[in-house]
This record gives sequence, structure tokens and C-alpha cells, in this order.
Amino acid sequence: MATIDTKSITKITPVLLCGGSGTRLWPLSRKTYPKQFVPLLGEETLFQASALRFSGKDAEIEFQKPMVLTNADFRYIVTEQLQAVGIDPGPILIEPEGRNTAPAILAAALHASANDPEAILLVAPSDHVIPDITAFHAAVAKGVVAVDNGQIVTFGITPTHLETGYGYLELSEEPNGEGHAIALKRFIEKPDAVRAKEMLALGTFKWNAGIFLFKAADILKSFAAFAPNMMNSVKSALAQAENDLGFIRLAAKPWRKADNISVDYAVMEHAPNLSVIPFDAFWSDLGGWDAVWRESNPDEKGVVAAIGATAIDCENTLLRADSKHIEIVGIGLKNIIAIAMDDAVLIADLNNAQDVKRAVSALKSKGAIQAMDFNRTDDVK
Repeated sequence: MATIDTKSITKITPVLLCGGSGTRLWPLSRKTYPKQFVPLLGEETLFQASALRFSGKDAEIEFQKPMVLTNADFRYIVTEQLQAVGIDPGPILIEPEGRNTAPAILAAALHASANDPEAILLVAPSDHVIPDITAFHAAVAKGVVAVDNGQIVTFGITPTHLETGYGYLELSEEPNGEGHAIALKRFIEKPDAVRAKEMLALGTFKWNAGIFLFKAADILKSFAAFAPNMMNSVKSALAQAENDLGFIRLAAKPWRKADNISVDYAVMEHAPNLSVIPFDAFWSDLGGWDAVWRESNPDEKGVVAAIGATAIDCENTLLRADSKHIEIVGIGLKNIIAIAMDDAVLIADLNNAQDVKRAVSALKSKGAIQAMDFNRTDDVK
């Protein structure tokens, strides 16, 4: 049996971002219990699946204990869900309030660099679906080659359909199929349908997954160059952090001075050393009920009837009841999403799945508690 040369294995620290609260999967996902902590596909939650994806060792890479960026409301959920799948967490940094991805990633890089000046970080949202773990690890291994040459790497997903809900990456040249890093030309905002169709026909546009691989030292140089004020604020927040029952609570006062901005806007759009690893395997951010329907293996009529749901003469329909108290039945439905919970029901046209966030806004405006909160002590299926 061949032995692995441990000296050649690159050690990578995963950084999982899980402080967000998406609204497009309401009523299942709400501010108090967002989609990353819910088992949307299969037994594991999206957060657990992400943590498992970034664990273990193969011939080229070894994943260290994951670092987690979250908020105070989710800190115990994070530890409980990691323990449930046998993962011992690394540092868990508590954000006093959400300030988007740039301050969170900067805090992770500063913390990692203080402990290991040569640290390599793999930063990812915790609510994505990537079933082919082997293919993803292979892409990460190719990214390490670019990182060793001073590059900041992002992963570009090969589009599979016309999509207006994602940002795009324009590559400087068309990939040759070998999966090596290609210089990024520019970031593209979420396009309209006409522009998305044009980009889909070309070979130089990829979906922006928001997954990054870099040396902590290199990203810190970029923050110092392009977001120096944020560097000062986050440094102070980390220096004044308090250890609280194993969690690292970033200091609130300096943290609030950091700009509320994404890492793309703050740093990545300005960095001259950004490369893209094309990723051809399946990926989804489950950014709406249409994506959940699509990835839940609809039957020959396009129907997904989850536990607690019955479909009769339906087409292209998603039915789901996330409560032991409710059975949902659809008859003669076409292109419908119907999600039932104990305290709220969503019924929408499948083509309007991206508008579900408007329902949350409407409920907020009328003061309905269901917009953000619900009782997780209810027995959910």
C-alpha cells in the first residue's frame, strides 16, 4: 500500500460564513433560523454538509478544523450541528452585527495569520450544495498551485441554464477543460434575461459562487491596499475580542465602524492578482424554492411532493409540509410552489420564486411576526 508524503500535503483552514438570513426560502428560512441550518435536501443541513465537504485528508490537501463566522443567535446551533456530524470546530468568531462578507473574511484572515503566518484559507458560504466532493477537492488542489504563486483564487461555476439570480465572472480567456486557474477579467452584476442568454452562449462567463482560496498574508495585503479603514476597525475588534465559553466575541464598537460591504466590492474587484478556477461539476446556492424544486429530483411530471404532501394530477409543482400537524394536498396544480408550516403558508407561481422576499417585506410592513420569527420548539418533520 502506497504511503502519502505528508510533507507534500497542503493544509487548508476552511472558513464557513453562516451569519446570514436569507428571505427567498420563506417560510422555512427566517431570520431566527435561516436556511443553512435546515435539512432542505436529505438528512443533513446545508451547514453540516458544507462542513463535511471541507473535512478530511486526501493525497494533496488536508483540511484543518473549520473556522466559523456567525452571530450570537446561532452560536449554539453551530456547535450542536457540527458535533452531530462528528466535526470538532476550530475558532468560532461571533460578529456583533452583520456587516456583509468583507469584514467577516478580514477577521478570519487576521485571526488565522496571527496563529500561522503561512495559513491558507478556503472561504465559503455555508448554504451551498456541491454533491461531487471529489471534483471539488480536485478544483481546490488546482487552486493551491495558483495560491502558491501569490494569486487570490475564486471558483467559477460553469452555467447549466439561463440564470438572472447570480452574479457572473468574466474570464480573460476560455477554459481549455483542464481546470487550471485563469485570470479574472471582471465581475458582472446579476444580469437581465437578455444579457444572461448572451453570456450563456459564450465560454468565458462563469457563475460567481463566492468561494475563495488564498493565503491569509495575501488577502491582508489587499485589504491594507484597498480597504485600509476597514483593516483598522476589524483589527481593533479582534484585539478587543472577548473569549466567551469557547467563542470569540468581536468587540462591538470598532466592528460597527467597518463598512457594510461585500468582499467583492471592497477588495476583489480591485485586486490585480485574482484568478478563477473553472468548476464544471454541479453547484447550487439553493437561492429560491425554484432551485429546491429543481434539485429535489422531480418526477416525470415535474412534481416534488415531500413528506406530508400529496400531489394529484399536478405538473411542475413543489409541495412541502414542514410540520407533523399538517398534510398538504395539491390537485390539478401547474407551476406552483406550496409550502406549509404551522404558522404560515406560501403559495406562489414557480416562475415567481425569486419574488418570495417581497412576501417577507409585506409581512414586515404589517407587523406580522411570521416575517422573521417562529417557534422552533414545534415538532418539525
